[in-house]
Amino acid sequence: MINKIIVMGVSGCGKSSMGQKIAAHFGFPFFDGDDYHSEANVEKMRQGIPLTDEDRFGWLKTLNGILKDHPTAVVACSGLKPEYREILRHDVNDLGIIYLQGDFDTIWQRHQKRDGHYFNGKEMLESQFATLVEPKDEADVIAVDIRQSIEQVFNVSIQALEAK
Repeated sequence: MINKIIVMGVSGCGKSSMGQKIAAHFGFPFFDGDDYHSEANVEKMRQGIPLTDEDRFGWLKTLNGILKDHPTAVVACSGLKPEYREILRHDVNDLGIIYLQGDFDTIWQRHQKRDGHYFNGKEMLESQFATLVEPKDEADVIAVDIRQSIEQVFNVSIQALEAK
């Protein structure tokens, strides 16, 4: 049984919303990775400055600590590169990763409907797509197409997690 779940993808793909739904379904606590960024990282993103690998390192280690410290958990975070996912996975058992996969246009349309989020601008989303290395051949990753309805994305995710 999967006891720890990461919901990953670029900003605006639905990580937090889907993560909360999945956590509620399983009765697991939910942790939004955005809540664990340093003030310096948040300020950079507010200014439209993309984060570097160095900026993300401490944040990823913090999220890995959350996964290790809780018997069950759902964590929403971008996890854009294989190296990032390896940091998140380190010493974590019973892990499943839901990759919310979508194209730039679909996600940009969603971004334009968001209010009050510090992630700033089309250039920032473009930088996330440029950084993204889609998970291929990673056994614990389940890719789910976000062009489906929210219910379909949720159902596909739950069925795949329960089958692991």
